[in-house]
Amino acid sequence: VQVVESGGGLVQPGESLRLSCEATGFTFANYGMSWYRQAPGKGRELVAGITSTGIVTDYPDSVKGRFAISRHRTKATVYLQMNSLKPEDTAVYYCKLRVLSRDYWGQGTQVSVSS
Repeated sequence: VQVVESGGGLVQPGESLRLSCEATGFTFANYGMSWYRQAPGKGRELVAGITSTGIVTDYPDSVKGRFAISRHRTKATVYLQMNSLKPEDTAVYYCKLRVLSRDYWGQGTQVSVSS
């Protein structure tokens, strides 16, 4: 199983970014995919999650109303649309696939928000 994130970068406050995550190497229909982030010196924080049937978990207050997770209809790919980015959103963003009670993590993609 492979999990690969893409789409990170450096943006200014108020701008937007869209992250992508593709999971390959498995064939089970039921799975969940989530986005986490980890800022320097802090623990890993759940940002958003979605099931293979499209059920979205609640967003933490820190990103609610600004971030939105979505999925591709036919493959294990999820997106994280991040709007109105703030400097405190700066972190490495990780994608996690959960299938058959096992977790698979991507390598992470850096998001930096700075003027």
